Amino acid sequence: MTGTPSGTPLPRLAPGSTIGMLGAGQLGRMTALAAARLGYKTHVYAPDAADSPAAQVSAAATVAGWDDLDALERFARSVDAVTLEWENVPVATAEHLRRFTNLNPGPNVLSVAQDRIAEKSFVNALGIATAPWRTANSADEVARAVAEVGPRCVLKSTRLGYDGKGQARLDSGSDPAAAWASIGGGKPGVEGIVEGFVTFACEVSVIVARGADGAMVAYPAVENRHKDGILDVTVAPAAPDKVSAATAAEADRIARRIAEALDLVGVLAVEMFVTADGAVLVNEMAPRPHNSGHWTMDACATCQFEQLVRAVCGLPLGSVERVADAEMTNLIGDDVLSWPELLAEPGARLHLYGKAEARPGRKMGHVNRLFPRR
Repeated sequence: MTGTPSGTPLPRLAPGSTIGMLGAGQLGRMTALAAARLGYKTHVYAPDAADSPAAQVSAAATVAGWDDLDALERFARSVDAVTLEWENVPVATAEHLRRFTNLNPGPNVLSVAQDRIAEKSFVNALGIATAPWRTANSADEVARAVAEVGPRCVLKSTRLGYDGKGQARLDSGSDPAAAWASIGGGKPGVEGIVEGFVTFACEVSVIVARGADGAMVAYPAVENRHKDGILDVTVAPAAPDKVSAATAAEADRIARRIAEALDLVGVLAVEMFVTADGAVLVNEMAPRPHNSGHWTMDACATCQFEQLVRAVCGLPLGSVERVADAEMTNLIGDDVLSWPELLAEPGARLHLYGKAEARPGRKMGHVNRLFPRR
C-alpha cells in the first residue's frame, strides 16, 4: 500500500479501530484522548515512548528506533492507520510504514515541513511571501547572508530547531564564526539559513484541517505572544484592533492554499507575521496539531486533535464553530507549580501533560480561559 490518492476518500475506520501515533509527547497525548472519546484506541511508536505523555493514555506503546524496520513493520501491521505528532520523523521511516498501512500526513509533506529551506522555497513558489532569507553553510556564507538580508537577522539550523533552539541572532557587528558554531555548524548534516528580521505588528497562526477528499475547515486566526522564544499566550480569535477582517481572511487563504498544495491529509498550522500595513508573511508551518490551537479544546465544537482523528480515519471533518473566545497560557517549567491555584480559579480549564520533571523551557501543561464571544 502506498497511501490514498488525492481526492479519494480514505477507508472509514469504525470505532474500536487502532490509530498508530508516531511520537509520544503531549500532542500525541491530547490526540489519543480525543480518539478515545470517539471510541478509538491509540498505539504509540517512538524511541522514548516508555512512560511518555502519550503512552500514559494509550492502549499500547512500542519503544524502538526510527530505523528499526522490523519493529516498524510489526507496528504498522498492528494498527489500522498511522498519523504523527512530530514532523521530524525521518522520511525513510514514513516511506517504510506506507508499504503496510495508510500514513497521513505522508512523506511528501514531511520532506517539506522538516527543512526550513524546502519549506520557504515551497511557500515562495506558491506566490506567498516570507521574510527575506539566504542559505548559509559556513561562517563566510553567514557573513555574506547578513550583508544581503541584514542588518538584523537570525541564523537557524535548517532542521530540528524549535522553541528558540538552534538559533543565533545576528547584526552587522556579530561574529559569523561564533554564530555558525553555536548552531552546530561544521558538524555532519548541519545546514543553516539566515532570515531577515521583519518589523511586524503581531504574529498570528491559522490551523486548517483537510480530509483525503479535499474537504477543508479552518479555525480563526489567533494572535501568538512569545517569551524567550517560546509561545507564552494565544489570544483567540486575534483582536480586530490587531488583525483586521481582511488580514484574517488573507491568513486563512494562505493556510488553505498551503494545505491544498501539500495534498495534506490531517492538520496543518501556519504561523505568520502581520506587518503594520496588514501584509501577511509566512514564518513556519507544522503538519500536526499545534500549541497555538490548544484553545480549541475548550472553546470550539470540535478541537484540533479530534479533527486530526477524523481526517486520518476517513470521517467527516467537524464543525469549527467557536462557542467562546479564549486565551491559552502555556505552563513552562515551574509555572506548573501553580496548578492548585489554577484548579481553584473559576472558569480556568487546566490541562497537564503527565511529565514527571519540570525543567526550564519545558512545556508542562496549559490553561484555557474562556470569555463571551466578541
